[in-house]
Amino acid sequence: MKLVRFIQDGKETPGIQTDRGVFDVSAFGEDFDPAFLQQDGLSRLRQWWESQQKHAEPIAGEPRLCPPVCRSSKIICIGLNYVDHARETGATPPAEPIIFFKATSSIIGPNDTVIIPPGSTKTDWEVELAVVIGKKASYVSEAQAMEYVAGYCLHNDYSERAFQLERGGQWVKGKSCDTFAPLGPWLVTPEEIPDVNHLRLWLTVNGETMQDGNTSDLIFKIPTLVSYVSQFMSLLPGDIISTGTPAGVALGMKTPRYLKEGDVVACGIDGLGSSQQVLKKFV
Repeated sequence: MKLVRFIQDGKETPGIQTDRGVFDVSAFGEDFDPAFLQQDGLSRLRQWWESQQKHAEPIAGEPRLCPPVCRSSKIICIGLNYVDHARETGATPPAEPIIFFKATSSIIGPNDTVIIPPGSTKTDWEVELAVVIGKKASYVSEAQAMEYVAGYCLHNDYSERAFQLERGGQWVKGKSCDTFAPLGPWLVTPEEIPDVNHLRLWLTVNGETMQDGNTSDLIFKIPTLVSYVSQFMSLLPGDIISTGTPAGVALGMKTPRYLKEGDVVACGIDGLGSSQQVLKKFV
């Protein structure tokens, strides 16, 4: 399934995306939140939808999309998880996953406006595969790890590099600005993705290709990441692990071209759809 959330009559509404369009599934009675995931909501929704879809009609028009999962407790990001990205930033590929956090207050819909924060001089882009956790995971093994994955979504991990690298402390300061985590368009369940370890990721700025990578180049694969993070903290339903970005960020350029007002950033991942954000200065 492809789960989607959208604005209808001024409210965030759960839906399902199919080849026929977006369908309102609010009659199911649950939003796509941690309780839904913990209580086997995906299986229950799939069964309910099978009984409904023959008679359902897609909504009209192109709705404004929301993040495909709501009320996540945390976003755990994995740094330097592609060898080419580590090299372009002058870093040594890590021996263990590098973990940092991104505030959930940064989450927006996939096509919402991204705000360049006050004082920003180095706002950057990072297309990433995000893993959504489906049930509580504590101290799980790699062999068990995929049992805890609800699905996948597209994430553009915006970063203010001056805040991240030049202001002291943890990377979280450069990662957590409001609007710096567009998610979606969809939460795609695992059976829809034949091989999550071979998905193309791409990103353009004003139509120019900046990133063009593949999840086959991940240093630490998804089972390793879920297991590893669960050794240090409980992963809760709705939590997001963002798995890292391939080469092609502004930080890695000889002459960096950081984002400015009016820039248009588009990105996508095979099977997970695409998104587009316009950059605007904070006023």
